Amino acid sequence: MKFSRKIAPNIKLKKNFITKKRLREDEINFEKLRSYRLDRVKKELEKNNLEACILFDPVNVRYALDSVNMSVYNMHNLTRYCFVPVSGPVILYEYFNCENLSSHLNLIDEIRPAITWDYFSNGDQAAIELKKWINEILDLSKNFFKSKKIAIDVLNGPAVTELNKNGIEVVDAKSILEQARVIKSADELICMKAAIDVAEIGISKMRSELKPGMTEDELWSILHKTNIEYGGEWIECRILSSGQRTNPWMQESSNKVIQHGEMVGFDTDMVGPYGYCADISRSFVVDNKFNEEQKKLYSIAMEQIDYNSRIIKNGMTFKEFIEKSWVLPQEYYPNRYSVMVHGIGLCDEWPAIRYPTDGGEKTGVFRKNMTITVESYIGKVGGKEGVKLEQQYLVGENGLELMSHHPLEDIR
Repeated sequence: MKFSRKIAPNIKLKKNFITKKRLREDEINFEKLRSYRLDRVKKELEKNNLEACILFDPVNVRYALDSVNMSVYNMHNLTRYCFVPVSGPVILYEYFNCENLSSHLNLIDEIRPAITWDYFSNGDQAAIELKKWINEILDLSKNFFKSKKIAIDVLNGPAVTELNKNGIEVVDAKSILEQARVIKSADELICMKAAIDVAEIGISKMRSELKPGMTEDELWSILHKTNIEYGGEWIECRILSSGQRTNPWMQESSNKVIQHGEMVGFDTDMVGPYGYCADISRSFVVDNKFNEEQKKLYSIAMEQIDYNSRIIKNGMTFKEFIEKSWVLPQEYYPNRYSVMVHGIGLCDEWPAIRYPTDGGEKTGVFRKNMTITVESYIGKVGGKEGVKLEQQYLVGENGLELMSHHPLEDIR
């Protein structure tokens, strides 16, 4: 069904300036990319017997519409969202006076000013604005989800309460979007390769500039700078540590001064160009002279990554993988990483496959064109240092295909 586009206000952005193409830009068919993703969302809604969803999470809005505006800000402010019906107009509710930012996206049928009821934006008028938003949703329900049942990914308590009072049942859209995002198109894979390209340029610079006397923050800033230079967007965390701060893991970069001979480990978690994530972990030694304990930790981490990546096949169940996965030596088990494998796309995605003792997803199946990372952290409780490694892969027809190519360290 065709709908007349209602894109207001009628503002034309000036384009009389010179631009520089981003990595792999000419390889990507953006119209196919956008159509594929929106179609995936609608098919998942249908599969779950739902007529529509409302998306607030900027990552989900981007997946569905490729529309971007202040992503990090909108992760903690409900000031921008979209309405996606299986049949009906796709409506973007845009932040104040920003309607022009997405006017070029042809899959959006209408752009309306967002109604927001959060306290920051409205203070003591929040309840009045919430009532306006409820009326907007009720109006949409009359035509586009007559079942009075809608999937929403992020919503606060007062809004859920008011929707329920008005006969609207809210179900979780997160699982629906996670499943939509699992299988990557050819164009998505090119976007991911571009993000990995940028991350690995940054990693190479970090390795070459690493020297005693610099702080962890100074080393970490190299990746941020590289990402922005190449059109990337943000970094999900700032996990980089050195020396004794590499054990236990998950410590973020600090003003600690890096010393000669110390282990330095990091996890990129970098949202690069086109909004796709490069999730790669590497561990270096300052001056590249590994001592025997460092070599031992590094070789065990490599063994875990190599073993687990070799056994994963298209069609393998997560349960089977968990049962057959590499057995982490007991001395390192208490300090294990949170997952052995997780999905990757616009950010960390489903599934999160944990160690046998830790529960988590078991009923799923590895499928062709899923993208995942395989993880390892090796460090004893109370040990001096630890090693973190992580590789990014595509699930191919006959096994995993490596996507991250920055070389591991030669510890011979």
